[in-house]
Amino acid sequence: MRFVKTFPLLLSLSAALGSASAWALPTDREQPIRVQADSAELDDKQGVAVYRGDVIITQGTLKITGDTVTITQTAQGDIEVFTSVGKPAYYEQKPSADKQIVKAYGLTIQYFAANERIVLIDQAKVIQEGNTFEGEKIVYDTQRQIVNAGRATGNNVTTPRPRIDMVIQPKNKPAEQQAQ
Repeated sequence: MRFVKTFPLLLSLSAALGSASAWALPTDREQPIRVQADSAELDDKQGVAVYRGDVIITQGTLKITGDTVTITQTAQGDIEVFTSVGKPAYYEQKPSADKQIVKAYGLTIQYFAANERIVLIDQAKVIQEGNTFEGEKIVYDTQRQIVNAGRATGNNVTTPRPRIDMVIQPKNKPAEQQAQ
């Protein structure tokens, strides 16, 4: 890979991060994107950017961390996939002003921009408003707000988990209902 101009890749990164709308505060996509890493290799011709070493990407309430983050784009310049790898890789974002931050972990986190799908692989865990969801693999379709979890078939998993594990907190009832 050679070092090249970063502007087209950063524009594509902005489009990809800005489209994760179901887990996103509406103002996040209007915020600047900050990428911090020990090193970066950007190859416009191949459509690949690789950030290494304690990578932190932020945009508004969105935060993605990992040891390595790789961003690939299509021939048209649109983000195809970004992959964060870490021990663990981490994703967080505030879905709306009245909701708590959603936190997600996995040794690998992939975001597929075209269909707005987040895949957490190996030691996958999602925490939202006290509820937890754990398994080998968790797939979250942000457009349809559908979560699928189970075995990570075809992947080498460091910590096999043959079953998913969920903890769902009871809903708090309004004060007037509790007094009755």
